[in-house]
Amino acid sequence: MIIRKLFKFENAHIVRNCSTERCRASLHGHSYKIEVLFESSFLDHGQMVYDFGLMKQHMKDIIDSFDHAITLWSDDDEAYIKDMIQHSDRYVILPVSPSAEQFSRVIFLLIEALLKQTACVNGEKEVTLHSIIVHETATGYAQGFYDDAHSETMGTIDFEQIIFSKAIQKDWNDPNLFEKIKAKKGFVNPTRV
Repeated sequence: MIIRKLFKFENAHIVRNCSTERCRASLHGHSYKIEVLFESSFLDHGQMVYDFGLMKQHMKDIIDSFDHAITLWSDDDEAYIKDMIQHSDRYVILPVSPSAEQFSRVIFLLIEALLKQTACVNGEKEVTLHSIIVHETATGYAQGFYDDAHSETMGTIDFEQIIFSKAIQKDWNDPNLFEKIKAKKGFVNPTRV
């Protein structure tokens, strides 16, 4: 069975080297819709694959990190990156270009890491991340699966190269959330949310 949770955020970016001049040459924004799809052949004690309330914990914080932020590519022009950081409290720097395709890969890896590090305590069993769908516009989306997220041919995504600004980290329920993800510290789902 597959379940889906929808998240939303507003984000600005430039996608360098793409075909569309407006997209590659001008800072612009989108109202993103992010679908997180989990799957399992089992149900927990509440007869659910995975309680949607559990997603409001760390997963929502990670996805909300991109809200009202600018996402920058670490390989972009240094002066541009410096100016954007100087004039924006909320920014994320990625080791890949912030296209919808790369957003789906980055978010997949972040949610996958959280899910793997979360101890389930309500009988959740063999819950896996099926895919991430990133709706960049009302008519277009990118859907990333496990093989896409882990593909080196699409660009390596090293968590050590992802930077969340201090303003973003301050908004997390756990200010050390990303450091715990990187260190594989682990999280525990409560029995009741």
